[in-house]
Amino acid sequence: MKLDIKALGTFYEMAREGAGLAAGRLTRMTGVETRVGVTKLNFMRGSEIQKEFDDGRDKVGIRVELSDGIDGHSVIVFDRESALEVVRILLDSADADEFDDMSRSAVTEVGQIMNAGFIDGWADVLETAIDVETPEFVEGATADAFIGDLAEAPNADDFALLFQSRIEAVDTEIEFRHYLFPERESMARVLDRHRDPNSVGIEYDKLAGFDEMAKQGAKEVASNITTLTGIDTEVEVRRLNFASLEAIPEEIDDEMLVGVAHELDGNPSGYLLFLFDEQSAREVVEATVPSPPDDEFGDLGVSAIKELGNIMASGFIDGWANVLDTTIDHSPPEYIHDYGAAVIDPVVIQLGEDQEFAFVFDTVMRANDREFDCSIYAIPDQADLERALNELDVEKVADAETKADVSIDELENA
Repeated sequence: MKLDIKALGTFYEMAREGAGLAAGRLTRMTGVETRVGVTKLNFMRGSEIQKEFDDGRDKVGIRVELSDGIDGHSVIVFDRESALEVVRILLDSADADEFDDMSRSAVTEVGQIMNAGFIDGWADVLETAIDVETPEFVEGATADAFIGDLAEAPNADDFALLFQSRIEAVDTEIEFRHYLFPERESMARVLDRHRDPNSVGIEYDKLAGFDEMAKQGAKEVASNITTLTGIDTEVEVRRLNFASLEAIPEEIDDEMLVGVAHELDGNPSGYLLFLFDEQSAREVVEATVPSPPDDEFGDLGVSAIKELGNIMASGFIDGWANVLDTTIDHSPPEYIHDYGAAVIDPVVIQLGEDQEFAFVFDTVMRANDREFDCSIYAIPDQADLERALNELDVEKVADAETKADVSIDELENA
């Protein structure tokens, strides 16, 4: 299966159009004001999809099987309390706290109408008809309950293209997510119909290989952080997103963030950002500065964070360069201390001069026993990424040397 930016862009517009229709139909049915949140195409391993479902929360889902225009399953997933809130609104039942036949029917109807909104939007963009089977009510707390019996759901090590949309209810405690699990051969046919005939395209398996390289790089970053700071960290979330540039800032937490940004020069070029919440940044300063200053974000603190940024950047991209048999340089770290999306807006503006969409390698690392989170955003230039992937030998990825060519001691003494 080959991917190209034009076809993926069509799919992205399909997902966004469907989310808009679904949100409008939920509002008309319940009177609850809604807005479309993040819409994206995720390339995820089956193990990460399972983690997302296995979050310890009871959930309720409505899933429908699709055929003809696209084969697969469309699934609306509410957390249990949100589904009960839908029941209370529709049935005017203030004390609804269990699912009987009537409440199941109410949630199923809402889920079916929302699924239909997504599907109608996809059909409009794809200019095709999509057949829909009878909706199925599902409840549980694990991935197995919702997707365990779906043939198109990926196994733990499989790399899958997954459509995700989030619709937010305004001033109401209703949370839910939407997933499209397409059947791979059906997806390949649709992609092929919408490909740019002048594009070389990207082999799907090579994108999976590059994702594995990013995962290895993230593990190396976690190892470097542990060595330098003594903070035992591990990679918790890994996914590769395809989204419009304008949607990327929506993923950034609305809080004060501290971090560093690097510009990459090579094949591929692009940008690499490491972002900490303020408490995590304080942990970095306290762990790396012998006598931590009262102001963690003064000159000494900034220097410590920039130094760690250099080490993390080397750990993340050296494996890429080794496998691609190329050189990827990174600029000196640019210190960032700003609120929410403002930390990434300059990158989006710069990339937006030449492209509308981007692949984003999105990683979160956490420490088990400390207040420490680090988000990594690697955003390659899309033309460079296509060239790099066409040259990638997937068989070399598993044996790639991911260790940084520059040691931590050398960087500390630089």
